[in-house]
Amino acid sequence: MHWDDFIIGNWHEIAGKIKQQWGKITDDDALEIAGKREQLAAKLQKHYGHSKDEAEEHIDDFLASL
Repeated sequence: MHWDDFIIGNWHEIAGKIKQQWGKITDDDALEIAGKREQLAAKLQKHYGHSKDEAEEHIDDFLASL
């Protein structure tokens, strides 16, 4: 699944799923992310201590589960 085509176009729905997947992502984080993959990766790094590569892998797994 391609990030731009699906995630940005359905951000409000996806933001809720992201918050369920990663409980440390707050409403404020979701507003800041606003559909931007790089911002989500940065938040995963901040809240969970993931490396950039780990964060990207988690995002890819999340996309595959949608």
